[in-house]
Amino acid sequence: MKRTAKTTAAVAICLVLGAAVPAFAQQDPINLTLKEAIRLGFERNLDLKVDLYNPAMAEADIRRSLGIYDPLAFLGASYNRSNSSNTLTFKSQEIDEAFVNAGVSQLLPTGTLVEVTADSGWIDNSAKFYTNALNVSVSQPLLRNFGKEATELEINVSRFSKDESLERFRTRLSDTVAQVRNDYFRLYNLREVLAVRRTSLALASRILDETKGRVRAGVLPAMEILNAEFVAATREKEVIDAERGVRDQMDVLRVTLQLDPAVEIVLADEPSRESYAVSQDAALALALQNRPELAAQRSVVKITDLQQRVAKNRTLPDLLLNANVGVGGDDRRFMRGLEKTATAEDPSWGVGLQISYPLGNRAAENGYIRSRLAMEQAQTQLQSLEAGIARDVKAAIRLVESSYTQIEVTSRGRAYAEERLRAFEKRHAVGLATTKDVFDVEEDLVTAKGNQIQAVVDYNNSITELWRVTGEILEREGIRVSERQADPLLR
Repeated sequence: MKRTAKTTAAVAICLVLGAAVPAFAQQDPINLTLKEAIRLGFERNLDLKVDLYNPAMAEADIRRSLGIYDPLAFLGASYNRSNSSNTLTFKSQEIDEAFVNAGVSQLLPTGTLVEVTADSGWIDNSAKFYTNALNVSVSQPLLRNFGKEATELEINVSRFSKDESLERFRTRLSDTVAQVRNDYFRLYNLREVLAVRRTSLALASRILDETKGRVRAGVLPAMEILNAEFVAATREKEVIDAERGVRDQMDVLRVTLQLDPAVEIVLADEPSRESYAVSQDAALALALQNRPELAAQRSVVKITDLQQRVAKNRTLPDLLLNANVGVGGDDRRFMRGLEKTATAEDPSWGVGLQISYPLGNRAAENGYIRSRLAMEQAQTQLQSLEAGIARDVKAAIRLVESSYTQIEVTSRGRAYAEERLRAFEKRHAVGLATTKDVFDVEEDLVTAKGNQIQAVVDYNNSITELWRVTGEILEREGIRVSERQADPLLR
């Protein structure tokens, strides 16, 4: 009955595994290289697409800020009726006025505001006449808000903000590329472990058959069959768990790369086993030059430095130079009034200064203090980030070196375990070792193989981490990010 139950369970497991095979066989498997996996991760990753909207919005902010230089045109009309007392006759007089005015104003990078206006009107009092005027006025700040830096503050902040958002996108992209590499090698690791587990199951099945034959021949006690069956069942469970791990990791890679859920992934590349030499000084210099987090923080420093300078300028008094020049003409005939205006028969001009300064000036003074503190904070954050990156680079280099050493150590461990298993199999054949002894030694070999596979994968992951912390991973994988990367989203 026990043997029948075991047979039934084995058949059930085979049916379950057999039912899972068609799920993989629905489509042709895809031979996926590491380069192709990285390309798909870059092009299809949804989280990256989300982050790409930030530089696109920053570009929209730049274009919006440039709107300060858009000319402002205006047009207006008015009518007014009033009463005026004549000081000679002491009689009240009604006055009707109707005016139409138009003009355009333009801001210049120096903070200068230029305005051109044209007025035309009709006045009806004791006498009816037409009036026309053409005026050009200029308003120039001489202290506060003087110069291009103060005028274009929002434009430059938006530009630096776009640089910052692009660098943060590069950071996310670097992390994504590193994750794709790690996921790719993890799938390789699990597939290799599955192959080892299947080999172990085959060996356990062979020993089980040999044990049954020896028991029937009376060489071994019947208890040895139970030991062999227990180990074979354990090895079968380990194969099932390893297959599940492969399928789970394949799903992870499918989601990351946006592949069809039904397609089976066949890895075309293996992790490298070649030595990777690296200079600590060169790696540190490369990291301080290329790390996108540092570039993003440097953009923050530029923003706060610019805001500090403008805030200091705004602590000055507001001194405005106003100037205007114009021509006009009044006449009972409309066309004659236009003629006088065109020939500048009645020119006019004026110039003046206006100064204002809030007593105490607390708003501007404390605004400057806050911007200075923000500048010091940004510089301190930059220094902290540089120190952290230097620490990460040194740790990554040590990890590469130790991981490469682990490959050699685990290779020797596997060789020793294989030789030890061969020796115990020979001893078992002549009755000098029990079945349990052989299985224990074989389990040690499985562990040694797993350690060797893990060491190779860990070595490649350590190289990936080194490339990430030095900021060279995108260049290593042939990925370029330009400042126009997000511009298509604006359309």
